[in-house]
Amino acid sequence: MKRYGSVIRLRENQVDEYRRLHAEVPPAVLATIRACNLRNYSIFVKRLDDGEPYLFAYFEYTGSDFAADQRKLAADPATQAWWKLTAPCQEPLASRAEGEWWATMDEVFHCD
Repeated sequence: MKRYGSVIRLRENQVDEYRRLHAEVPPAVLATIRACNLRNYSIFVKRLDDGEPYLFAYFEYTGSDFAADQRKLAADPATQAWWKLTAPCQEPLASRAEGEWWATMDEVFHCD
């Protein structure tokens, strides 16, 4: 199992919409997340000191081929439709790696 954390800016005028969307995530999207070996998935929102809202996502990957499972996730029609709803709420960080939407974070500490 590998832990992943990532961050993205939440557009100021989309905070309520993002919360509303995630109050009722479509069951097909949840099923695909599970089928792609993502567990213990959480998204948090926080206004940082600059006043801007940010999202922090955490999940655990339990599969053996992360890249293949990410391709499977991205190819799923329900997930694609979901991303069309959530993407306008988000503003990727300029410092993210090429090809990323959410900026991947480095794990520096863990305690069970």
